[in-house]
Formats: sequence, C-alpha cells, structure tokens
Amino acid sequence: MAGTSFRIPTVLSADELTDKSFKRASKISKKGSDALDGKKKTALAKVTASADIVTSTLNGYVGKFPRIEKEEDFIPELVDLIIGIDRYKKALGALNWASNRIDKLKNDSLREIRGTKDPKMIDGIRNSFYGRMSSHIKRIDDDLLFLQEAKNKFRKLPAVDPHLPTVVVAGFPNVGKSSLVAKLSTATPQIAPYPFTTKGIVIGHIKDDWRMFQIIDTPGLLDREFEDRNDIEKQAVLALRYLTDVMVFILDPSETCGYDMNKQTALLNMVKKNFPGVAIITAESKSDILIRDEGNISFSAETDGGADDLRNEILLHARAIFREKAADSEEV
Repeated sequence: MAGTSFRIPTVLSADELTDKSFKRASKISKKGSDALDGKKKTALAKVTASADIVTSTLNGYVGKFPRIEKEEDFIPELVDLIIGIDRYKKALGALNWASNRIDKLKNDSLREIRGTKDPKMIDGIRNSFYGRMSSHIKRIDDDLLFLQEAKNKFRKLPAVDPHLPTVVVAGFPNVGKSSLVAKLSTATPQIAPYPFTTKGIVIGHIKDDWRMFQIIDTPGLLDREFEDRNDIEKQAVLALRYLTDVMVFILDPSETCGYDMNKQTALLNMVKKNFPGVAIITAESKSDILIRDEGNISFSAETDGGADDLRNEILLHARAIFREKAADSEEV
C-alpha cells in the first residue's frame, strides 16, 4: 500500500529466537590481560550480544506491526476484523514486556560479572542469565506464533492508504462501478484480494496537479442490502466508514444491470444511513442508453459522455477533504 503497505519481517518462534541468540553468543571470544580478565570480558560480551539480539528483534517486531493509535479509524477496525484487536494488543504488549525484562536481566548480570573475581561464579552468572532469558522468551511463544499468523494476514491486504483522501464507489453490480474507476484512474487500477469479501477490491488513483487521491470499488460490500450480509461483512462496511471521504453512488436508470430503480434507490438510502457525514455524489450511468432528468450527473463509460463532469464534481469534494486533512496535520 502506498501508506499502509505492511512490511513486517518473519516472526521467529521462541525456540528459533533463542537458538539465534545463543548461536551468535557461542562465536564470541575475548582476550584479556590475564585468564580471569579474558574470561570476564568473554562472558560480558556473550551476555550482551545474546540479550541485544533478542531485545532488538522483539522491539523490531513491535515497531513494524501497525500501530493502533485510536479506536475509530480504518486500520484499527481492519485489525479487529481480521485478527482481533484485543489479542493483537496483548501479543505486542507481551513482546514489549519480555524485551524490557531481558534488558534488565542483562544489566543485572553484567553488573554481577564485573563484580566477581571467581571464574566459576562468572560461568554460573552467565548460565543463569541464559536460563532466565530462555524462560522469558518461552513465555511469549504463543504471542510470537499469533503475530506470525497476523503477519501472513496483513500481507494479503490491498494497497489502501488511509492517509489519502479516499473516494469509494458504491452501487449494485453491473451498474458501471469498475469501469468508472478505470476511467478516472491515472493508471490501470489494482485488483487486490480482501479478507472479508470473495471478490477483489478495485483500487485506482486520481492525479490532480500535485495532489493524489485514491478511488475504490468494493464489490461484495456496498452492492446489496445491509440485512443480507453476514456479521463479518457488516463489520467490513462499518470499517469502510472510517476510510471513505467521498462516495460516488451509481444508479443505472436503464436497469440493464438487472436491478430495478426501486431496489437501487433503497440501496442508496441504506448507504446514506450507514455513512453519515460522508459527501455522497449520486451519478447515473449508461447515459448512452437512457438519460433521466433527476438532477444527477449522467455519464457513459462507453462514450465518455459526462465523465469529465463527474470527475470535476469528485475533485471538488476531494480537494476540500485534502485541505481539511492538511490543516489537521499542521495542527498536530
């Protein structure tokens, strides 16, 4: 994704992370002014290296996974929909806890090693550190496995950027939604899988001078009555509320899409109800077949008639959203 492409590294299991840490430490050997000094320096380096590998790896995971900064937003809703936000937060919190405990354990062990002159004590402190660190890592094994599964799910998400002004296209199947997205986009729209619909969503971008907007068609979500959806799909519709800045709802007055105008109007009213506060542009497609005088913009994907008028109307709303988002970011 432009703004939400989740580049998350492979999450190691507890055993894999422990092995990686100990393998690095086993290669370390330091020279000293005498045998005791060399042994002490080697132990200090082994403890430091093994702990730092673990803490940097865990902190890296926490930093790479999407941050949940506020509940009412697209990404948190998406996380809750796909993997469960409470379990997600718990797993990341567990990694942070383990990292802090291991870092403290390292510092305590280093202090003890520096303070002893007994070679056997040095070995004992180092081995005790290894054992206690391993124990901490094992405690978060379930969390590591959970995050690896979450990572695999994040990888399947499409390239939606929640920071760009977003135009979502709605309407029944075959009214011309995908054709409109392709017509208005600066390049061939991306068709990407989505976890809560059997069809891929269509993502395009509209270039407006130096500004960039994204336009999205979500087949399987905003193309039938809300009551006909399962619980996952209902959640998905609610998640879209936080992403949608402008909506283009397409009606097909020719009814060649297979749905009469009563059904199409009922769906429009349902969408308005579920997207309060969102600017909704109602447009009528297939003007090469039929044009009504209802005050809506009419266009044809076949002849391009009216497409410029619709594009200008979309840009008018999108620019206003762009200015609002820019002002909000400056205030922050």
